[in-house]
Amino acid sequence: MASIVRKLRNRRQGITEETDILDISKITDGLFVSNWPIAKHEPEIVGYGIELIICTIWESQDKELNQPPLKMIHIRMTDAPFMPLPMSQLRRGVEAALPVLEADGRVLVFCKSGIHRSVAMASCILIGQGYSAEEAMRMVADAREIADPYKPHIRKRIEKFEPYWNEQQGHSN
Repeated sequence: MASIVRKLRNRRQGITEETDILDISKITDGLFVSNWPIAKHEPEIVGYGIELIICTIWESQDKELNQPPLKMIHIRMTDAPFMPLPMSQLRRGVEAALPVLEADGRVLVFCKSGIHRSVAMASCILIGQGYSAEEAMRMVADAREIADPYKPHIRKRIEKFEPYWNEQQGHSN
C-alpha cells in the first residue's frame, strides 16, 4: 500500500492508479535508476533481475519491495541545496551495492522522481566501480533522460565523493 505522502503527491500531479508507472532506466548491465516504486511494481522489478533496492527518500516503503528475492536498504536523504547529501550515506549505498554488482547482481536506486538523489547515488556507485565523477555523471545522464546530475548542489556532492571514496579506500588521486 502506497504511503499517504505518495497518494497526496499523485493526487496533486493528477496521477491515478492506472497511470502510476515505474519509470526505470538501465545505467549499466547491473545498475538501474527509477522513480518511486510501489508494491504493484514488484513483478516488474523482479523481472529485471534486480536483487537490491536502494531507497533514498524519507517515506516508508511498501513491504513487498523488501521481501525475497528483493532486499531494500533505506538511506534517507533530502534533496535541498542547503542540506548537502551526506558522504557517509552515499558511502553506505555504494558499500551495499558493490558486492551485489561484483557478483553480477543488479541494483535499483530510486528517489521520488529519479532525477537527483537516486542519480547522485548511482553516480557514486559508478565511482565506487572505478569511474571518475565526470564519467559517472555522463553515464547516468546519457542513460536517463530526466536525470540531472549537473544540478549544482548534486554535482558538488558527486564531485566531492570521488576523492572521499578514494581516501576511504586508501587510494590517492
